Amino acid sequence: MMRRSLALALAAVALAASAASAQACPDAAAITRGVAAPLSHVRYLADDALQGRLAGSASERCAGDYIAAQFRALGLQPAGDAGTYFQSLPLASAVNPHATGGTGRNVVALLRGADPALAGEAVIVGAHYDHLGHGGSFSMAPGDSAIHNGADDNASGVAAMLDIARRLARGPRPARSIVFIAFTGEEEGLLGSSFYAGHPTIALDRTRAMLNLDMVGRLGAGPLIVYGTDTADEWRAMVDSAAAAEGIQVRGGGDGFGASDQTSFYARGLPVLHFFTNVHTDYHRPGDDWEKIDAAGLARVAAIVARVATGVAGRPGALTFHRAAAPTQAASGGYGAYLGSIPDFTPVPDGVKLTGVRADSPAEKAGIRAGDVIVRMGEMDVHDLQGLTNALRAHKPGDTVPIVLLRDGQRVTVTATLGTRGG
Repeated sequence: MMRRSLALALAAVALAASAASAQACPDAAAITRGVAAPLSHVRYLADDALQGRLAGSASERCAGDYIAAQFRALGLQPAGDAGTYFQSLPLASAVNPHATGGTGRNVVALLRGADPALAGEAVIVGAHYDHLGHGGSFSMAPGDSAIHNGADDNASGVAAMLDIARRLARGPRPARSIVFIAFTGEEEGLLGSSFYAGHPTIALDRTRAMLNLDMVGRLGAGPLIVYGTDTADEWRAMVDSAAAAEGIQVRGGGDGFGASDQTSFYARGLPVLHFFTNVHTDYHRPGDDWEKIDAAGLARVAAIVARVATGVAGRPGALTFHRAAAPTQAASGGYGAYLGSIPDFTPVPDGVKLTGVRADSPAEKAGIRAGDVIVRMGEMDVHDLQGLTNALRAHKPGDTVPIVLLRDGQRVTVTATLGTRGG
């Protein structure tokens, strides 16, 4: 029955595909024949026919259609725009001048919670589904225009997310609702997750945690790396228990800031975790292909995250959020002065908008906060991220500098004593 439902869902989504698509989507059934889930999802998303899933491209739309079909086949409710699974967003980026622009789509689905008193609260399980297309400015193989299929980064995360959805949808359903999101635009500056955080299906003040899966396809002998365990007092015990049930060792820790989608939610005050099976020589290169994925390990990661999601969703109360302190800044640390600002990668007319600041950082101590736009530091105007980098490089640790901000449309000047970057 499930196989027939999936086939019908895929057919329905294919018929509803946007007329803007330049070509028909590849035949998922043909590509994945003989490959069992969750690896089959990687097999499809990382096939050459998907052309590397560059955000905003026709092939990325095919990937989004495929994910929506999976959600529909599992019986998840659409939670995007106007009763669909899709949430449209602009793909302009303040951090990547080579961003494709245009419009992208998050793919959003809801598993309604079983407890009427708690179903209005949510846990987010997310993974980005875009990759680099044929390489470009973020490729680790510059000049190589071969297709970058992104099997581990991050078809693996999407496959694990879909397997988690399958596990939870078959019941018993968790008490709280689970929002499953495949983000676009992560490679171009966390665009999809940042947009969702500003336009959530369930308000963030009723969202209890965000679990992010990014590069979880090469577990092997382990360990599983879990970042963000310092963002809630309860995380370590919950993660250790879930991993022990699967016989997997865990290492990690730290706050919720990092180069993946959990950052968009931690900056807004949510406990987060980032599940990760480590980097490898195929990262952001054409060699990141589906045949190299550890299928058994992928399923075990999905099982661990499903246990954690169920635990958060079934707790009587919320997690105890903890904004972890910034790493200690050693006197002999790395290059340049340190402010501790976290940029919001969506563009503004001028300056650098912030999505948050690190705890105990010079920025926090100066009173800089989320939503502020830095337009000047010391004697240098700041028009963009490169301008902010240049301004920091023009100063040394220990310098006390005035910083001009736009806050709610008004110019505000604060004074910060710059620190030293960690080594």
